[in-house]
Amino acid sequence: MIQHATGKFDVKVTPQQPDSEAARVANLGRMSIEKQFHGDLEATSSGEMLAAQTEVKGSAGYVAMERVVGVLRGRTGSIVLQHIGTMNRGVPEMSVTVVPDSGTGELKGITGKMTITIAPGGEHSFDFEYDLP
Repeated sequence: MIQHATGKFDVKVTPQQPDSEAARVANLGRMSIEKQFHGDLEATSSGEMLAAQTEVKGSAGYVAMERVVGVLRGRTGSIVLQHIGTMNRGVPEMSVTVVPDSGTGELKGITGKMTITIAPGGEHSFDFEYDLP
């Protein structure tokens, strides 16, 4: 049965040095990410992001992996989220999905996807649509 968990999260993004000269020349940015989730998901996460900006204002892309550890509606465990996002001249498109078989503890077997919304003031919120066996 599909369920929804909603709430807000705080995020800290820390730029990292490029791994190679080729990455620097290609205008690739690498960042570490840390989040604190509040609401139906009380958790922390850490991960890595790789992003590329283009010469066209408002166009970019990113991929990221993050491990989320905490409590989802009373169930304790962890999951790994995979992010894929693009910005096409200011129009965002993002996919955040649970990596198959990444659930641990009481979240073992979880599947799902997360929608992230960033309000004009910068506040981040989430809607996590998931299924647990």
